[in-house]
Amino acid sequence: MSENRSGSFIVGLLLGAAAGTITGILVAPRPGKETRKLLKKSADALPELAEDLSTSVQIQADRLSESALRNWDETLLRLKEAIAAGIEASQRERQILKRTDAAASDEELYSHSYTSGAAAATADDELIETMSEPER
Repeated sequence: MSENRSGSFIVGLLLGAAAGTITGILVAPRPGKETRKLLKKSADALPELAEDLSTSVQIQADRLSESALRNWDETLLRLKEAIAAGIEASQRERQILKRTDAAASDEELYSHSYTSGAAAATADDELIETMSEPER
């Protein structure tokens, strides 16, 4: 943005200098012949001034273009890094969830087998008690 302001300033400075020169020549107390001679010199200098102005504008446009391209490249790089970080975080979270699901499944199997085993042991104990009781 400051590059754009400096380019505008240079253009304004050159145009202001040209306008000031023409006004100064026209208002100056000189004989007509001298004034015409100065005007001719100034008119001859206008193509060079226009070329300088064109070059200055071109340089500013190139700088702005380079700056925009650099900003675009930096933005793309940050976007790629953010996407990569998101994918990595997603994969880590998926692994954590898989481990949590596996642990819960193992716990459920252990709990079920323990409960089944305890129920079987209780049933066995009851059977043994029934068999060991004297018949009446």
